Amino acid sequence: MTGALRGVVALDGPSGTGKTTVARKLADRLGASYLDTGAMYRMVTLAVLRAGVDPVDADAVAGLAEKADLAIGTSPERADIRLGGEDVASDIRGPQVTKAVSAVSSVPRVRELLVARQRRIIEGVLDAGAGIVVEGRDIGTVVAPDSPLKVYLTASADVRASRRSSQDSAAGRQSSVADARASVERRDHLDSTRATSPLRPADDAVHVDTSELSIDQVIVALSELASHRGLLAGCNAEVAR
Repeated sequence: MTGALRGVVALDGPSGTGKTTVARKLADRLGASYLDTGAMYRMVTLAVLRAGVDPVDADAVAGLAEKADLAIGTSPERADIRLGGEDVASDIRGPQVTKAVSAVSSVPRVRELLVARQRRIIEGVLDAGAGIVVEGRDIGTVVAPDSPLKVYLTASADVRASRRSSQDSAAGRQSSVADARASVERRDHLDSTRATSPLRPADDAVHVDTSELSIDQVIVALSELASHRGLLAGCNAEVAR
């Protein structure tokens, strides 16, 4: 199957489902742009922590978010994530940011600002006649509710904890599987119970359990879904089942 993506693939799901890796690789395979919306919330969180602002002080967090100098690229091949011109692609994945990001991302004004920015990025790609894979926790429900393909990735708690622990270890961060499981379960609870844009699948999202699937298998499955929806230029559209 060949063909470049036209339109938006909305990819949602909790931590440890392989969402970021899948989104990046899918965008690369389909010749599309890629947007990591979670990185944007992590950038604001890093700015909050560096400024010494309490992550639960909604007014202070919102004020800082309005002034923060954020820049994020859309290439699936390279993470271009800058705060005030500084490359913070590694810093935003640290444990302190991970612990505080749910509180920061639950602030309504923060979500309003970043969702508006995410939509502008998506619109720019679409206006150029191209496609984009967008990953996060509210893409299919809030950011791009009209996306022709919405996917919700899931995986068992044990698998997700193991993956997160391996990711942390590979990045030089100490993390046991037990610690990783506690972290993902805490994040799940906070994200799914927040008042603004809670984590949940869109009503028309395709659920894909990645517990027993390799990354390549997930990519093939999602590429086929995109083809079935007629989103790949140069491919014959098939009726989605």
